[in-house]
Amino acid sequence: VQLQAFGGGLVQAGGSLRLSCAASGRTDTIDSMGWFRQAPGKEREFVAAIAYLLGPTTYADSARSRFTISKDIAKNMMYLQMNNLKPEDTAVYYCAADTDSGSSSYTPRYLYEYDYWGQGTLVTVSS
Repeated sequence: VQLQAFGGGLVQAGGSLRLSCAASGRTDTIDSMGWFRQAPGKEREFVAAIAYLLGPTTYADSARSRFTISKDIAKNMMYLQMNNLKPEDTAVYYCAADTDSGSSSYTPRYLYEYDYWGQGTLVTVSS
């Protein structure tokens, strides 16, 4: 599975961005997908996850109510709609895919649960 994240950029606080993640290769093996982010000097952290077939979602507390994760299986795409962005949302955002859980409804929250990673896209929120 290959993943490519894009859609990052510079936005003012309060603005919106939509990140996209394109999956290719053995997409039929994907059980779930997720978004993580890594701010300068900090560890990579969980943002949101979605089960690829059945679609349950999970969010980090920082993302709940402002971010929405979604997918389009026909296009092999995953999205992260980010609204009301804050300067603390500034980070490189990574998409990831889990192919090992064997579950069509599980939404992993931890880095080690994911098997494939995209290259990241930078989101900068100015105050």
